[in-house]
Amino acid sequence: MKGDSRQGERRKAERSTDPRYPIGPFVAPEVVSADDRLGAISVLAELPDRLRHAVNRLDHHQLATPYREGGWTLRQVVHHVADSHMMAFIRMRLALTEDWPKVPSYDEAACSRLHDSSAPVEWSLELVESLHARWVMLLQSLKEEQWQRGFVHSAYGRTTVDLAAQEYAWHSRHHVAHIMHLRYARHW
Repeated sequence: MKGDSRQGERRKAERSTDPRYPIGPFVAPEVVSADDRLGAISVLAELPDRLRHAVNRLDHHQLATPYREGGWTLRQVVHHVADSHMMAFIRMRLALTEDWPKVPSYDEAACSRLHDSSAPVEWSLELVESLHARWVMLLQSLKEEQWQRGFVHSAYGRTTVDLAAQEYAWHSRHHVAHIMHLRYARHW
């Protein structure tokens, strides 16, 4: 089954014309069903393996290659996923324990230029593996009313745990597709 979905991701990445959005931009659903939730949890559970597979056997030079002109290097993409998903996990935990807390945005581009973005990708791969294990465990435990709790993002306004889970499932697929799109284009 994993092989079939990876082939599907490859076909999507190959068909894309916009390297910024190889799977298309995120479109928030008007209603999130129980199946949508299970799908998002499944994507979040699979991300550590998919991300590791995406960078498997890439050398230092390949990891230092931007996924598109003017874009992040593949190494920066991996570290960004770890950074972004840590923020999302904390935001969801705040939403589940506080009443519509205000959460800050952060400068993703500035973070991608910090010195630790040159660290081995393995560090972020291991972080994502542990983080996603906890995140999935948390999401699987939620009751209906907990999915409707939320936070107020300083740049984007109110969002629920339900919608955030959908967005980060998309975000997971989005960045794996960035890496895979470049790999297929370069025949790596």
